Amino acid sequence: MARRSTPSSTGSPTGPRNRTPQPVRLRRRTFGDFVKAFSAFVALLALVVGVPGALAVEVGWPLPSEAPSPDWLRQELTVTTFLHILTVVVWLAWAQFTACVLVEVKAAASGVGVPGRVPGSGPSQLLARQLVAALLLVGATAASFTPGLSQLGHGIEGNQKATVAAAQATPGLFAQQQEQAASTAAALAEQASHAQADADSGTVRAGATKFYRIQPPEGRHHDSLWEVAQRHLGDGRRYKEIYQLNKDRVQPDGSRLSEASLIRPGWIMEMPGDARGGDLVEMPDAGAAVSPEVQQQIHDYAKSGDQAKSGDRAQGGDHAQGGGAGAAQVSLPAQRPAGDAAQQHGQTSATDSADSGDQAFGLPEALLGAPLLAAGLLGALGRRRRQALWQSAIGAVGGRRGMEPPTPTGDALDVQDALLVGADPEGVRLLDRSLRGLSAALADESRALPTVYAAWLSNGDLHLQLAQPAGKPPAPWQLGQDQTFWVLTRADAARYDDLDTAAPYPGLVSLGTMDDSRLLLNLEAVPGIVSLSGREADRAAVFASVAAELATNGWSDRMTITLVGFGEDLTPLAPNRLRHLDGIEALVEAMEAETRQRRGALGAAGHDSVLTGRTGPAQHTRWGPHLVLLAAQPSAEDAVKLAELAADASRLGIGYLVGTETGQLPGAAWEMEISGDGTLRAPLLGLELAAQMLPVAQQRAVVELFVQADPEHGPDGPTTTPPFLVDISEQGRPAVYARLVGSYEIIGLDAPEDERSALLHEALALLLLHREGVHPRVLSSALWPRGVTDDVRDALIERLRAWLGTDPDGSPRLTADTTGRLTLARSVVSDLDVLRSLYHEATQGKGVDSRVVRGRLLTDALVLVRGPLLADRAEGRYRWLTHEIVDAQLPLLVADIGLALSEFHLEKGRAEQAIEALNAAVRTASDDERLWHELLRATHATEDTDRLTALAADLVGRSGARGLPPRTEALLDELLPTWRDGVAAAG
Repeated sequence: MARRSTPSSTGSPTGPRNRTPQPVRLRRRTFGDFVKAFSAFVALLALVVGVPGALAVEVGWPLPSEAPSPDWLRQELTVTTFLHILTVVVWLAWAQFTACVLVEVKAAASGVGVPGRVPGSGPSQLLARQLVAALLLVGATAASFTPGLSQLGHGIEGNQKATVAAAQATPGLFAQQQEQAASTAAALAEQASHAQADADSGTVRAGATKFYRIQPPEGRHHDSLWEVAQRHLGDGRRYKEIYQLNKDRVQPDGSRLSEASLIRPGWIMEMPGDARGGDLVEMPDAGAAVSPEVQQQIHDYAKSGDQAKSGDRAQGGDHAQGGGAGAAQVSLPAQRPAGDAAQQHGQTSATDSADSGDQAFGLPEALLGAPLLAAGLLGALGRRRRQALWQSAIGAVGGRRGMEPPTPTGDALDVQDALLVGADPEGVRLLDRSLRGLSAALADESRALPTVYAAWLSNGDLHLQLAQPAGKPPAPWQLGQDQTFWVLTRADAARYDDLDTAAPYPGLVSLGTMDDSRLLLNLEAVPGIVSLSGREADRAAVFASVAAELATNGWSDRMTITLVGFGEDLTPLAPNRLRHLDGIEALVEAMEAETRQRRGALGAAGHDSVLTGRTGPAQHTRWGPHLVLLAAQPSAEDAVKLAELAADASRLGIGYLVGTETGQLPGAAWEMEISGDGTLRAPLLGLELAAQMLPVAQQRAVVELFVQADPEHGPDGPTTTPPFLVDISEQGRPAVYARLVGSYEIIGLDAPEDERSALLHEALALLLLHREGVHPRVLSSALWPRGVTDDVRDALIERLRAWLGTDPDGSPRLTADTTGRLTLARSVVSDLDVLRSLYHEATQGKGVDSRVVRGRLLTDALVLVRGPLLADRAEGRYRWLTHEIVDAQLPLLVADIGLALSEFHLEKGRAEQAIEALNAAVRTASDDERLWHELLRATHATEDTDRLTALAADLVGRSGARGLPPRTEALLDELLPTWRDGVAAAG
């Protein structure tokens, strides 16, 4: 939020200065103003009247008096011809400048609207505006003109960019930036002053109705309700009272106050009775100091609120005391009917869980209320665990590799459950596809990406808030509540497919929620530094949340996140994205070099910003953002250096979030404060959110999950012992046996009621895959991803308990442990449990010392493999499997069994039996290259060249355009040197 510059606390006279809000004061006209006005009059007279007069007298009519003949084109150019051409150019320039003067005079006379743009006349129109402003400086409309004479020499485009880049308008952080800038030309001339009665008595009568007229901008500073309340009520937080008194009332220009952050110069505000200050107007006698026109406007405005005033005041009083949600603090997107809100992931579930009675074994609420952060962490954790499995498989030399990641306990288990409950992977997918789809559509229309300050997720819809209007959005996007909102409904977003397009806005990160809408701030686009003040622990929780989401989110391709003053232990979340620096000195040195490099790269590529670079041919190789998170308070000297670096950062794709203890930071474009109750406030921006935070206990638990999943973690990495071993002897026959590998079947239980059969089967499958226990919230989130009430969840658990029944000793087969997690009795077993136990016994148990036992156990295990996991599951169900790694574990387990059984048969020269075992394994693990290698070796052992050639041709056909892997080609060259000729002949 940019404001007028005042001397910085750093004491540096040359560096950037901190911008502090100042009250708008009426400016008295001086002798210098009259001199400037007279000079402007003379200049205008000379340019508008003198130039054409001089041309007419000295040159005359420059164009031919008759149509030129072809011979005229062959005549030599004379000095006279050159002067006539130059005269035509001057006449055109005069006409353009005169048009600019007329446009500016019209805008000044009407006092409404921003002056129109004369095409191609940037410097001319600015000169005209400055001269007209200077001329009227001593008149009634002088206050409505910006910029003033002090800005002479600056181009219009430069001024507009500076307005946008510095986020000038306050409050109303996003969409109001351009509206506030445009409204400066509509400012009315006179500021209401003391009432005549006040001038006579020197006091303001207590309880009298008072009014205030919104001031025009002074330089770069815009008036706001917060500052009005600060000046006249003594507390900026009382701006809500002013808002409630004036909400939806018709202003003199015909518009209405609908947002506390949307105010315009010239608007009238009724003030609370205890308001004080010299620039208030008391009613009913406005006094002679106010013009009759303004006095009449105030009288009319007062009458417009007579009927509803009492009710409005009562409501406003409630809000002033209770801080109610009725007063919007920022341009919240226009929302659809509340009935659609159920589509937003976890909305009902999270609310109900927070109010439920199972808080004795609750989960970390910080992650339950952060669906995008939880989805990113959960997805990254799943990828890390899969990576550990594959690296363990590739690196297995002698002995058997592990396939079971460590089972988390304590806080790590609670955090893992919270991630499962809170995550909204569908929301992340829609956000990612929507943004990439928008980028692709704009590229197809040869349009540049607009600068986006923020995104709102509201009732499942996506609202982008632009820095300035960018025209009509491409379909299916629509304009929102004004020209700076682009909206995409959830239904339209679902139609997007995956696109090979660079992520356009990778710097978006969640800050919190406001009135059921989630705000994502685009740190990359902020025109300067974003500062965050508050207690150190609260700031650290916000910084950790921002870092974790940026490191793991699903809507970014590439980025660099530099952490300074915190977060060294967070780097395991994403070692390729996160880097930690020891101090600010190293940061400044690194960012100075990168800033120079990016400026040079943009210039060499011919781009004005990283946004244009993301839609070109190099979109996948350049323009990744660099986001700096500095939690430590910088020194005065370092703060100035950072402010200088951040001045051009948004154009270069660099963002700065800096912590401060004092709340005063040079170069801070947007200032925020985190309070002890978890509220994120930016008063002058009209921003008040329930902050998204990651407290230190949850930070450590999340990092622990990632460290345990690291394939290089050591002995605590994947293990060789399954988490649940069953008795595979005849005496160990289970009471309930579920087949999960292949079609889902249950043996030992009566069929449940048809209408509830699907839910009961799915709940049982989830419990069978998690023998360590399942939290009730995790169960409800898996079965009802859009939310469910506790009574429905508890009713299902009771039905599941009744369906499973009890063991012969009377103990129930479904119980809850001390943490409240649901666990199954050992008498309830799945074929996956048996498969793991058979392989473990064959390779680490009795099969190690007995070849016969090993062969029998491996054969029995392979017989259990009937296809992929839950092969016949219904469409739309079992979506929670996307969070599991069993889809990677099962193929590896089957491949290991097939390889072990093939080795068992080849030791005795039984190639056909080995081929049969390998083919059975390939049906479930067709992507495992090791199986194909062993199948080639076993087929080669049959000494049937034609059969080996046919197998080689089959492999080539399966590989498609990618071709065979290098190791497979090398093996074929060894076993069948003529395989290429044979494959070509077969093809």
